[in-house]
Amino acid sequence: MELLDWCVLVGTLGFIVLYGLWAGRKKAGESHDFLAGNRDLKWWTIGLSIMATQASAITFLSTPGQGFNDGMQFVQFYFGMPIAMIFLCIFVLPVYYKLKVTTAYEFLEQRFDLRMRSLTAILFLIQRGVAASISIYAPSIILCAVFGWNLAFTNLMMAMFVVIYTTSGGSKAVSKTQELQMTIMLSGLVMAFVIIVMNLPQGVGLSEAWQIAGATGKTQVIDWSFKWEDRYNIWSGILGSTFLFLSYFGTDQSQVGRYLSGKSLQESRFGLLFNGFIKIPMQFLVLAVGVMMFAFYQFNAPPLHFNESNAKAVVGTPYEAPYRALEAQADSLFKVKQAIIGHGYNDTPENRAALVSLEQGRAKLRTSAEALIKQAKPDADTKDKDYVFIRFVLSQIPSGLIGLILAMIFCASWSTTASELNALTATSVSDIYKRSLVPGRDEAHYLRASKIATVIWGIFITIFATYADLFDNLIQAVNMVGSIFYGTILGIFFTAFFLKQVKGRAVFIAALFAQTIVAYLFFFVNKDAYLWYNPLGCGLVMGIAALVQLLERKVFKG
Repeated sequence: MELLDWCVLVGTLGFIVLYGLWAGRKKAGESHDFLAGNRDLKWWTIGLSIMATQASAITFLSTPGQGFNDGMQFVQFYFGMPIAMIFLCIFVLPVYYKLKVTTAYEFLEQRFDLRMRSLTAILFLIQRGVAASISIYAPSIILCAVFGWNLAFTNLMMAMFVVIYTTSGGSKAVSKTQELQMTIMLSGLVMAFVIIVMNLPQGVGLSEAWQIAGATGKTQVIDWSFKWEDRYNIWSGILGSTFLFLSYFGTDQSQVGRYLSGKSLQESRFGLLFNGFIKIPMQFLVLAVGVMMFAFYQFNAPPLHFNESNAKAVVGTPYEAPYRALEAQADSLFKVKQAIIGHGYNDTPENRAALVSLEQGRAKLRTSAEALIKQAKPDADTKDKDYVFIRFVLSQIPSGLIGLILAMIFCASWSTTASELNALTATSVSDIYKRSLVPGRDEAHYLRASKIATVIWGIFITIFATYADLFDNLIQAVNMVGSIFYGTILGIFFTAFFLKQVKGRAVFIAALFAQTIVAYLFFFVNKDAYLWYNPLGCGLVMGIAALVQLLERKVFKG
């Protein structure tokens, strides 16, 4: 990076921190104001805040790599979101607003008992604490690999400044800052897409590039086949992800806290619906960036392995010569490909078959390269999907714009981390500390406790992120972690909403059984089917709770 890029990066991030401090300049007089804001936000701020909370740095680093490698099918994961948003607007939001809760888990105590409120809050704190760590670890590990930065220092930089303005201004500072961050992120995304199209060879436009990518199946959006082990198809997208989004947006405090800050029920509804129907086009654009990078590298020789630090690990080892031989073979395949598309691509069955064969050949070479890297560097993570976009940015985007793209990545990390810190603090203080551990103190005490909790959670996620391991793909990692817990949590809330005869003891037993079963299936049976664990967990809680309640009634009557 050049000096101009550093100036753009530091200037943009500095402005965001100052804006966050300014947005939260009106000091919260009570812990409720700090945790939930003044409940005066408009629908567009709510919608952008919700989007920014979900659109982490993982979205902008990992998802283009997902599109580059696997094509557009990941967008099916979001097909259930509008369904979930409509359901929440009709059935869930009115309850939260009527009860005037600070966290979603307050409702469970009123419906069941304190035990259920505490159990669900603890489940949330576990999964969201881990997910928050991933949200800063994801960009940190990639930036460290690209620039040679120290991981612990990068994690600290990712977390420190967001803790500063979150501690200063609370929930309102988070929401207002996310409005600015989301604008920067969307601008950077559109800019990256335009630059890729502009860098295509003369005579090759968007439609031609899309056609070439489509020849190898990259542009296929919908997969109608049904297989349990498939992570993304139309069935898991509509059924499995609907339950995931119902739980994430309806019971996860990092999202509930965003729309509970709305000026009215109507503003919050509009904000949720805005997110539900804009998210799919946005995700389509992110994946399209990856697909267009794939098209770009049909005309420009791509690296054999996109994580440059891994590729350098073979230098000076016995594995360097065979690695160079693989690179030579990859160059030969690229030259053959140029003979097919270099002077205008003719979309015939023969050419399609040839391109598919060449891609399969390149995939085998990449697998062999990963094996050599692993031998040269046993602790290396050889999955390089998450490095495709950042490698393209650094090698193809003009100076100055690189700084803006990196600022976009930091904004995405901060926007998610800020919401997660606010949610972790709200749940820790409202549902655990204030309700069970230290009740009956004045508001000034709980306000101080809220700020201290924010700092403590900031330290936790920084330390946890420093010692975390990289998943196969970061965008999947967050969804996997959520799917372990979200089904159970959603089942608890659905039981509260729709099974009026079930009491606290029955649902508590059901939740423990369901969580144990889902965890066993995920860790010991099949991780790839994780989307299906959301409806499964929900169904298990509701079914077991109803059964336990029925048995208790019979025993009691008997």
